[in-house]
This record gives sequence, structure tokens and C-alpha cells, in this order.
Amino acid sequence: MAPSGVEDPPAEVLAEAAAAFGLLASPARLHIVWALSQHESDVSGLARRVGGALPAVSQHLAKLKLAGLVRSRREGRRVVYLVDDQDIVATVQWLIGRLTERAGDAGTARGARGLGA
Repeated sequence: MAPSGVEDPPAEVLAEAAAAFGLLASPARLHIVWALSQHESDVSGLARRVGGALPAVSQHLAKLKLAGLVRSRREGRRVVYLVDDQDIVATVQWLIGRLTERAGDAGTARGARGLGA
């Protein structure tokens, strides 16, 4: 039962959210969205940054674009990709930042134990 005064989201909204999270469940696609949240890029630059093959990165971008998580624009003959939904940017940056902090805390704790602390 939902807390007093709080309605559960409609089934369509839950399905859309699950689909978006499903797309971001791929480490490669999450890395692409992370990279695009930092700076827009073309597919070649993204492939170099995320260490993926150009065709694979292009396929990931097509799926992310179809889902509305990224968009593209033309700059001459180049196609530039970006994330213009600040909520997606904030969510991805928050999650990655939080997990990075946890990994750092765990590493610090392991290091301290190794030093006899």
C-alpha cells in the first residue's frame, strides 16, 4: 500500500521507466550516456572514449536514440550525439558518483586493514 497521499505511478509509466533502466543496464550503453553527459560527441569520438568498435557504438546509439535517451544533430557531414534530458544526466551522474564513492570507501577500508589499522 502506498503511503498516505502518494499515488502509485500508472503501469505505463512503470513500463517506460523499466525500459529506460533496461537500456542503461548495459555497461556499454551506460558508458556512452555517461560520456555524453560530460560532452557531446560524434560516433568516432565515442568509440575511442568508451573503447568500443564503431559499429557496436553506432548500434548502441541507435537504441538510446530510439528510446529518447539521446538525440543527434548534424554539423555539416558529422552527426553529433548528446543527452539533453537533464534528469537522465543527473540520474546517471548521481549513480556513477555514488558507486565510485562506495568503491573508494571500500578501497580505503581495505587499505587501512592492510596497514594494521
